[in-house]
Amino acid sequence: MSVSQIIRLPPLPSIRDLIKLYKLRAMKELSQNFLMEPRLISRIVRSAGSIKDCEVCEVGPGPGNITRSIIQNMPSRVLIIEKDKRFTPSLELLAESSPVPLELIFGDVMNFNLEQMFNEDNKMEWEDKCPQIHLIGNLPFNVSTPLIIRWLKAISERKSAWRYGRVRMTLTFQKEVAERMVAPIMTKERSRLSVMCQNWCRVEHKFNIPGRAFIPKPNVDVGVVRLTPLKKPIINLPFDIIEKVIRSVFSYRQKHCIRGVETLFPKPVREQLASELLIAAAIEPSTRPFQLTVSEFGRICEAYMSICKEKPDYMKYNYREQKSDENWPDVKINNSDSSENIISINEY
Repeated sequence: MSVSQIIRLPPLPSIRDLIKLYKLRAMKELSQNFLMEPRLISRIVRSAGSIKDCEVCEVGPGPGNITRSIIQNMPSRVLIIEKDKRFTPSLELLAESSPVPLELIFGDVMNFNLEQMFNEDNKMEWEDKCPQIHLIGNLPFNVSTPLIIRWLKAISERKSAWRYGRVRMTLTFQKEVAERMVAPIMTKERSRLSVMCQNWCRVEHKFNIPGRAFIPKPNVDVGVVRLTPLKKPIINLPFDIIEKVIRSVFSYRQKHCIRGVETLFPKPVREQLASELLIAAAIEPSTRPFQLTVSEFGRICEAYMSICKEKPDYMKYNYREQKSDENWPDVKINNSDSSENIISINEY
């Protein structure tokens, strides 16, 4: 972007000066880290693509570092959602000085519905091009992964911001989380987060930011990721079904996938139905979860749905919560002692 295409803000105190003036400090309990390097801040905003004449919603602006760069790239409107009211003076000063409309909203993005936030004129049909709407955020580590899972669900249901079409997201994550999101099959980073993200979005790991660029310095580096919702998900089934199947299969990441598939069913019928499911899905039982493509997970989901159509109660089964399988209908209980060493499910 040329100099002539950048809006010049009126003279403002630097973010460093505002932090000192208002005695702002990053709160460890909120996983806050301030990015102070202008070059890297600009690069995050550029990673979103052109935001000229677009509506931009920034989540977690903090003192407003990235917000300034967003404004300079000439959007039509900026909305910022911040949970921490200590940043009110800094953000209000920026709102008063902004040459483009800037709306400050205090709230928790984890519980925030973006359904009515944007201009209806920017709404696009799902199969059309992406709308002139962007979500951008340097997120605290403790909310980034739960938030993207929540947003993937909203994408699958075309709700919240995605009522307006295939709204793009440019967000920061711990580097290892960013690597999981884009991880291909056969890699050590491949995880259930990989499959979930890649099923609903085109995922691009744009670049990494060293931890030393933040105040205070986190113990990890940061990855910037852009996600663009797909016109059609690879697995076109309800979100909760897909999430359940992927979570179960990855509960034994290093073992044969049949072990995870078995946990979808009560113990007495577990081995039989898991075997039938994988035959129907044309998946070799000795395949390991990180070797499975998204399409192969789709076949597993379809086979699971087919079994559950005949026995709907299996859809409710959760092996982590089930204390006893004896009450499950139409299940013959095997009283033999068959202890299992089920490992804990890894985080996304």
